[in-house]
Amino acid sequence: MRTFVLSFIAIYTCMHALFYMRVRILLPSHWPFHAALITFLVLMIFAPIGTRLLEQSSFEIGARFMAYSGYLWMGFLFLSFLILLLTGLLDLACRVINAPAHAGIPSLSGRAPTAVFLVFALLVSVYGYFDAENIRVERVVIKTAKLPENTDRLKIAQISDVHIGLIVRSDRLRRIVNAVRKENPDILVSTGDLLDGNPGHQDGTSQLLRSIRPRLGKFAVTGNHEFYAGIEESIASTERFGFVPLRGQSTIAGSILNIVGVDDPAMGYLPDESKLLASARNGLFTVLLKHRPEPSDASLGLFDLQLSGHTHRGQIFPFNYITRMVYARQDGFYQLDKGSMLYTSRGTGTWGPPMRVLSPPEVTIIELVREDGKDSEVK
Repeated sequence: MRTFVLSFIAIYTCMHALFYMRVRILLPSHWPFHAALITFLVLMIFAPIGTRLLEQSSFEIGARFMAYSGYLWMGFLFLSFLILLLTGLLDLACRVINAPAHAGIPSLSGRAPTAVFLVFALLVSVYGYFDAENIRVERVVIKTAKLPENTDRLKIAQISDVHIGLIVRSDRLRRIVNAVRKENPDILVSTGDLLDGNPGHQDGTSQLLRSIRPRLGKFAVTGNHEFYAGIEESIASTERFGFVPLRGQSTIAGSILNIVGVDDPAMGYLPDESKLLASARNGLFTVLLKHRPEPSDASLGLFDLQLSGHTHRGQIFPFNYITRMVYARQDGFYQLDKGSMLYTSRGTGTWGPPMRVLSPPEVTIIELVREDGKDSEVK
């Protein structure tokens, strides 16, 4: 953890330094203006760490204020950094071309271009803030012969990476709950990172989540953030929300389908996933809940559908290209070998900056449709 914190501070400091070097042209030449901006930037560098320290010390109001200010700034800085870095490189290329050729290509580093770039980053940040509240419903229909004869259709709702905490609270959670209620699913599953930070001080979240009562139950698995928040308290909160945590366990929902859940590797160990799945083989459709979209080769053919999250699809464009380097199956539906399938959610909430850019939040609806005599196929 210490290495992560030091690496974060180093990288975040470099981003702020580049930001200052590019925007200082907009400030008056008097030193107090520069000193004020530098002081603000230093405070923002340490705001995420200060937020956690205040939260752990139970200074919730201060932690919420610092979380909103620090993480909104983080989102704006990410966008500004990328735009200013790109335009800086383009400006350098223009200078190289202009020097020998006298091409007269205009500079991108003056006061006016810099101001335009910052306004653009601000507008995208505002768009991202409101788009993070605009829940999309994604639908997948799977035809299968593994549903019992008395069950023609089964609807599963998936939420993932909600990150209930200082920023995602009852106001944002209410939108998620309303989207799930409208679909009236038979089963609700959470594929990790339901919680973020200290789960013990939430305003009405328990009642909101408990108000969803699917006829075949609610099931959840841990993500890495349940571990960061404190696993025992996170599991207690998950149960208080009405979910059944599956930690290396399997269950049969309504004698209709198998639901198998495994802990995230952040717990410090790798579960024997294939052995667990093999023990649940009974001819019914098997859903594997696993936070990270990393199908195990040994498990292929032992489950029908793996539901995952974790990636947020980058959350803020163009970070989806970075997350794709780590998780090739970062978003949407994938057909795997041996008849297994995977669906990776973009996530339902936000982590860090309360904004999403070209990666809207989703509630996923998976409909299993009984079809005799055929292997599982997607419509």
